[in-house]
Amino acid sequence: MSIREDFEKREKNFISHFGCPSSESRGRLRAEEPCPVRTAFQRDRDRIVYSNAFRRLKRKTQVFLSPLGDHYRTRLTHTLEVSEIARTMARALRLNEDLVEAIALAHDLGHPPFGHGGEMALKEIYSPDFSHHQQSLRIVDMLEKNGRGLNLTYEVRDGILKHSKGYGKIIPDDPEEMACTVEGNIVRIADIMAYLNHDLDDAIRSGVIAADQVPDNCTKVLGRTHSERATVMIKDLISSSKVHNGELRLSMSDAVFTTMAELRQFLYENVYRSPQVHNEFVKAKRILIELFTFFLNNQKKLQQELVAMEMSECNHDSQSNERIVCDLIASLTDRYALDLYSKIFFPSPLF
Repeated sequence: MSIREDFEKREKNFISHFGCPSSESRGRLRAEEPCPVRTAFQRDRDRIVYSNAFRRLKRKTQVFLSPLGDHYRTRLTHTLEVSEIARTMARALRLNEDLVEAIALAHDLGHPPFGHGGEMALKEIYSPDFSHHQQSLRIVDMLEKNGRGLNLTYEVRDGILKHSKGYGKIIPDDPEEMACTVEGNIVRIADIMAYLNHDLDDAIRSGVIAADQVPDNCTKVLGRTHSERATVMIKDLISSSKVHNGELRLSMSDAVFTTMAELRQFLYENVYRSPQVHNEFVKAKRILIELFTFFLNNQKKLQQELVAMEMSECNHDSQSNERIVCDLIASLTDRYALDLYSKIFFPSPLF
């Protein structure tokens, strides 16, 4: 018996029957020999952490564009916070922590530079159907490793595609929006818990809002600090989730659920749509739109950048030029996009 097989056997003893054991994965897009040491979901997690797209998250905006302060969240630190929240809840509910971690670490790989401003730019210039969760799946399936993709398991890929969608419901009613595993749905909720907490934290730190502007009910129910709010949300989901008709239903108390929705509404109105944040997103959108147009009309420069991004060997034969440029733009970091824009559009002194 290999180390992996021994672990899979033990895994079935400590994961509840609502969780997804590694040995029962539906498999990969392309069949592979199992690893003798790691389970399928552990292998997925490692592939994600070692990917180019994961490393680029450190230079992508969460809310505040290229912040000068060291303590503001980036897309990478957001991802790590989602992973930790999801693992805590998964452990308490006896679910598969490795599956939860893999989904969480990959859920935002396809997020364009400049946060949601970047996503809106690609919706406008490429397709209104563009979404970062679909782009994340495209990265792990097609773009990573010069077109070979990461060949992840079905369950991880499904969780990436079904993670939270902006202002969508915290716990959706539509089965089509639900992941095929409880672990995938845990990540969806953890994503929202994470950004509600750290975006509020960063907004107060930056001075976009003051602490006394936070609705009294949010402070009363959830607490005043990041730690207090996270603890209340996590404990509430764990204690409120119940077995119903033979299924584990993830749930939250009315008080906490309603307050989370109130806090999210407050953030949208006072932070994400604030002049300080919105005006910077408008500038960022313009940069990405101009870069998109430039590469669409300059094939040589496009190919040079695809080589630099290690995307040149992707199978572009069946892809439109617009799709290829979209993949490039969505993969850029904030800093790289700004440097490209400067090199392309700013004059260089000759002497």
